[in-house]
Amino acid sequence: MRFLYNLLTYLLFVPYAGYWLFRAAVNPVYRPKTLQRFGAGYPRLDRPIWVHAVSVGEVVAAAPLVRALAREYPDRQMIVTTVTPTGAARVEALFGDSVHHAYIPFEFPHAVWRFFARVNPAIALIVETEIWPNLYSGCGRRGIPLVLVSARISPKSVRNYRKLLPLFRETLSHGIVIAAQSQIDADRFLSLGASPQRTRVTGNIKFDIELPPDIIERGEALRRDTFGERPVWIAASTHDGEETTVLDAHERLLDRRPDLLLVLVPRHPERFAAVRETIGRRGLAAVSRTEDRPAEAGTAVYLGDTMGEVPLFYSASDVAFVGGSLVPVGGHNLLEPAALGRPIVTGPHLYNAQEIADRFIAEEACRIVTNAAELEGSVAALLDDASLGETLGENARTLVQNNRGALERLLELVRPLIGRPHSWPASATDAG
Repeated sequence: MRFLYNLLTYLLFVPYAGYWLFRAAVNPVYRPKTLQRFGAGYPRLDRPIWVHAVSVGEVVAAAPLVRALAREYPDRQMIVTTVTPTGAARVEALFGDSVHHAYIPFEFPHAVWRFFARVNPAIALIVETEIWPNLYSGCGRRGIPLVLVSARISPKSVRNYRKLLPLFRETLSHGIVIAAQSQIDADRFLSLGASPQRTRVTGNIKFDIELPPDIIERGEALRRDTFGERPVWIAASTHDGEETTVLDAHERLLDRRPDLLLVLVPRHPERFAAVRETIGRRGLAAVSRTEDRPAEAGTAVYLGDTMGEVPLFYSASDVAFVGGSLVPVGGHNLLEPAALGRPIVTGPHLYNAQEIADRFIAEEACRIVTNAAELEGSVAALLDDASLGETLGENARTLVQNNRGALERLLELVRPLIGRPHSWPASATDAG
């Protein structure tokens, strides 16, 4: 089975290379470190702690873990790998040069080998769930402890993995420690061949979210200096197809509240210009964050065209809509506005973090909408009734507080593994 898998990776080499070279040609953000995806250009490190986080959401979730490990192991090098350039930008914004950043190699065996030869990690911490057979096998053969952090797996993924069960059973047999978000997730991993002795339920480290200690004060300053005394709602991390719905709702809301300001923050920076054009075609006056000037009385939309400032914009807003949820993207981070006590509105497509979303729904900590009319109605209700907004926001904040602690449980699991290569017992390669 592994032979066939590796044969497939080599068959995909040309189209994969073409895809990334095309992306680099048309979008400058894809050009730096492009060769790392093929196993070249990695820094030579000496047994660093390796944390892998796919993109922005996973990087934010991993931030408390990275900081905790940096505090406990100040003499250790650390490397954070991502898949996307937006994830890379978030790593730089959060950690600067205190950690190394690289792109994870694709599953070509030679690329994986070169990655391990240069980086030589002491431990691998994979945030949430990306199952890469060659990377995982590489860790196993080299005696590198591998931990799936806040591991989750959907029913759909289980069905897909079972189609290649021998491969994934072998992949999960290399002494991998699974720190699952829930017992349901743990049971799903066990059904794929994970070791019962190495599968633990630690919870979701996303609940241990760390916001800057001055975020409230900075939000108040932004509101005072840039937004004025106007009511403000934010639509954050929006995708193609969502901005139309959001702007439809906003135009209807302006009929009720002519002074209402929308803070609109697209998820991907390459779409900033296109969203600005969409706003302009509607005849709505807009100011961009990069213009560094106040939103005057006639401004209807404030475009957040910077990276890493979504928590600040949440802090400066009265109501928060979390995007990636009105279109089938899977939803984005509900925990940032929740930690700030903001009333949350979101769409129905929340499968990227369905368990968290289900908790929010059960605890009446968010409102679900499916179209512009429902979005308008929910935002209007929360703006018109301050006590309703406060209750929804406080429910969300309480939910976050009550579910903290996963980070410490994870650290208890990880501490014995750091700095102890080749320490797996003889049964480490058993499937369990």
